[in-house]
Amino acid sequence: MSSVRHIVFDIGKVLIHYDPELPYARLIPDEDERRWFFANVCTHEWNLEQDRGRPWHEAEALLIADHPDRADLIRAFRLNWHEMVVPHYADSVAILEALIEDGHDVTMLTNFAADTFGEAREMFDFLSKPRGVTVSGEIGLIKPDREIYDHHAKAFGLDPAATLFIDDSLKNVEGARAAGWQAVQFTGAGQLKADLEAAGIAVYAPTA
Repeated sequence: MSSVRHIVFDIGKVLIHYDPELPYARLIPDEDERRWFFANVCTHEWNLEQDRGRPWHEAEALLIADHPDRADLIRAFRLNWHEMVVPHYADSVAILEALIEDGHDVTMLTNFAADTFGEAREMFDFLSKPRGVTVSGEIGLIKPDREIYDHHAKAFGLDPAATLFIDDSLKNVEGARAAGWQAVQFTGAGQLKADLEAAGIAVYAPTA
């Protein structure tokens, strides 16, 4: 890797957990029915449009029109969202905080609905520690589209070639590389620490 002056973190599955199964295991106890619900009703693609900026009331109305008998379960996605994002990943957060304390330039770039990100910030104070964040739902752009990386770099004055991006999604990592960034796929705090050290960034934070 060439010299890194900027470090950009994804959030979901890097710093905090995300799993819709957590509340729905209680709401839809039958595993087959729950699998059908996520494959046909509250799908990943449906939820991604909220990350792109679609309001929840519109998203819910679209599904309820097609599945009126499941209206309560559809509304339950947003109502129980806070259960989907616990716990946070303590080892990763320790790395984030150590980098900031050591004076590195740290920002965040995330696919997140605007309102749920505000809720996440209330739940996890470390999300306010980096220099700033680009939230997809606030600007109507989404990873891995090139435009969101360019937007983030311009908004925070980053040199793409000197920027290291950390994301759990290989597609998002590849999107960053296509935008001229350096990027690594997050698979765990230990590997992240090794990746940072390979980029010449010493990390003084314990990892399990």
